[in-house]
Amino acid sequence: MSPSSLQLRTGSPAEHLAHLRSRPSASFLQTPAWAQVKPEWRSESVVWEQDGHVVGSALVLYRQLPRLRRYLAYLPEGPVIDWESDDLAAWLTPLAAHLKRKGAFGVRMGPPVVTRRWSAAQVKDGIANDAVRRLDDVPPLERDQTGAAVVSQLHELGWRPQAVEGGFAAGQPQFNFHVPLAGRTEDDVLAAMNQQWRRNIKKAAKEGVEVTRGAGSADLKAFHDLYVHTAERDGFTPRPLSYFTTMYDALAAEDPDRIVVHLARHGADLVAATVAIRVGAHAWYSYGASSTQKREVRGSNAIQWAMMGDALAAGCEIYDMRGITDTLDADDPHVGLIQFKVGTGGQAVEYAGEWDLPLNRPLYKAFDLYMKRRSS
Repeated sequence: MSPSSLQLRTGSPAEHLAHLRSRPSASFLQTPAWAQVKPEWRSESVVWEQDGHVVGSALVLYRQLPRLRRYLAYLPEGPVIDWESDDLAAWLTPLAAHLKRKGAFGVRMGPPVVTRRWSAAQVKDGIANDAVRRLDDVPPLERDQTGAAVVSQLHELGWRPQAVEGGFAAGQPQFNFHVPLAGRTEDDVLAAMNQQWRRNIKKAAKEGVEVTRGAGSADLKAFHDLYVHTAERDGFTPRPLSYFTTMYDALAAEDPDRIVVHLARHGADLVAATVAIRVGAHAWYSYGASSTQKREVRGSNAIQWAMMGDALAAGCEIYDMRGITDTLDADDPHVGLIQFKVGTGGQAVEYAGEWDLPLNRPLYKAFDLYMKRRSS
């Protein structure tokens, strides 16, 4: 299509959702329902039209500056447009103009395009190599041409790449871990895992670990109790139960298959629990929790295997284990999480990252300076 005739306007949540349903997949952070999960941000659905048809969409979250009626406009893992276009200006220029009229001093977005991939074997070898410290030290398995073209065009259009650390509220991870599912069977996925993962899945079954899908708020509470236990053990600040209740209710109302709580039990004991999200052909492992007791029954492996099975049954092409750091230093405390995910036999994936476009340069410069001071 020629993008020159594209027009952008505020859209209804119904129009927005209909467009997402016409696509193979999109980030759950770009669904209309996600606006309800972020009540501290004002929200808007915008759509791009061509010849009377909606051909693009975005969830825009507006965060107000203190004491000023000016906003940062944030499009997490969006917008949902034709990123393969060689004329991204036709999509992004009207977006910037619209957001400026709405009072935005700057725009932050996260193009959902991959730039590089590394195989599980490459990541494993990198961790074992003392000379390797980061993924950048390892030649990638693949450099994505679309991703490279997007990065080039964004630079030309005046967008600025943002550091992964910090961010206004919370930035999205630039590095993720994917298990490809397209054209594969359960046997294929299992065979690609390392020996430890296959052994642990088998052991969990032998020990009698049972994984079930949660059926309501009581199961969400059980997940949250274990999640709080996990936070205390691992030293992070847990989100309140109200956050998960809001997220569950909003996403489930939009699509009954959008969000599922999985629970792994050994006898009467809950040994692992997760929250899974799906949009079209993309499934995410979003939150996880595990018991300190009974680690030997391998509930965490069992629950991941059940989630992958659900994703395969739903026709998903990607099982997304979400963020990893880019460290491959064996002494880094984050490397254990990468090793757990690498055992699935998937791929480390780098996205284009988050990009800013200043619309009011003095305000944006002041905001940028404030954020740098806050994160230092």
